[in-house]
Amino acid sequence: MSKRIETTCVQGGYRPKNGEPRQIPIVQSTTFKYDTSEDMGKLFDLEANGYFYSRLQNPTCDYVAAKICELEGGAAAMLTSSGQAANFYAIFNIATCGDHVVASSSIYGGTFNLFSVTMKKMGIDFTFVSPDCTEEELNSAFKPNTKAVFGETIANPALTVLDIEKFASAAHAHGVPLIVDNTFATPVLCRPFEFGCDIVTHSTTKYMDGHGSAVGGVIVDSGNFDWTAYADKFPGLCTPDDSYHGITYTERFGKGAYITKATAQLMRDFGSTASPQSAFLLNLGLESLHVRMERHCENALAVAQFLSSHPMISWVRYSGLEGDKYYELAQKYLPKGSCGVVSFGVKGGRKAAESFMKALKLGAVATHVADARTCCLHPASSTHRQMTDEELNAAGVGADLVRLSVGLESKEDLIADLKQALEQVK
Repeated sequence: MSKRIETTCVQGGYRPKNGEPRQIPIVQSTTFKYDTSEDMGKLFDLEANGYFYSRLQNPTCDYVAAKICELEGGAAAMLTSSGQAANFYAIFNIATCGDHVVASSSIYGGTFNLFSVTMKKMGIDFTFVSPDCTEEELNSAFKPNTKAVFGETIANPALTVLDIEKFASAAHAHGVPLIVDNTFATPVLCRPFEFGCDIVTHSTTKYMDGHGSAVGGVIVDSGNFDWTAYADKFPGLCTPDDSYHGITYTERFGKGAYITKATAQLMRDFGSTASPQSAFLLNLGLESLHVRMERHCENALAVAQFLSSHPMISWVRYSGLEGDKYYELAQKYLPKGSCGVVSFGVKGGRKAAESFMKALKLGAVATHVADARTCCLHPASSTHRQMTDEELNAAGVGADLVRLSVGLESKEDLIADLKQALEQVK
């Protein structure tokens, strides 16, 4: 039976049998017992399904990963300890020292730093391109050693909208997958696989959890990219793995090859593991995701409309707002809404923005975003402070930008709070 996304949010991933717990059980155990060494040996050789150590896999985490996989329409998925870990694994699973990746410049500051600093130290080179680049400019960024393309559906906090089909077309023309961070949109608003994307990541800490209760991440593979067609580019998937007695992932696991490799190699060695308790909390958030996203979008649009007409506001960025630069792309990729985050500039620059934020009563100054509670942040002095002004501008995150994550409160109360705070700007 084909289910709509609302039903999958509530009932996907875990289907209890007769007499089993109705809610996903928390399997709070590091290890799992077997009767013989032979039974456990089959697990270590990847010849049997099962659990032996929660650093690699845990039933609670797998139930929740399965739900997110269903929501995105993928073939396989795995939870990680954070969104940063998800993006790192997603790239490092197919790119190693000496390789190259093309990425949108308009991405979360932490991800930009991960790519441009930390992974660069590991020998992986990144070329950053504007999300608004032409097809010619995009294609010129590729090199013979390019292994992937990366972007965000809705960039945090620039709120640029990625032309997924354009980036997917370029990636496939060069024989590499497109990886899209779908955190701000969630599968409720956009399912990137339907537009040619191959791998999706999320910081589940954001809308999926929705209540600021647990840090986490997820990687979902569509199963659509044909790794064997470009076997020379992806030897880690298409040639024998000596650390698992010569298993070739694409031959043994088919559409599950990418996620199996990420679990068996990267999670084994790096251990960025989601805890069962965090997975349980994440699932509680997922059960209301479809309801919450509708309200987030409704409130954010009302706030964006208010701000766009206020004399103290120099500019507003929200792709659901008519006249926004990305309005047409949002109508294509995000017809149900453009998330709950609004970016804008307060006249007077950095000092005026700080004065405004201090005067807020409902909107809390917090690093968090995409939460049930409204929160506000000045990225240039917090999440993106490691970036130069030139990098900030390239990422669409000017020094005057204020990011407002609109929560689930009354939109009338939120607008009243914004109005009184703007009246106090000095």
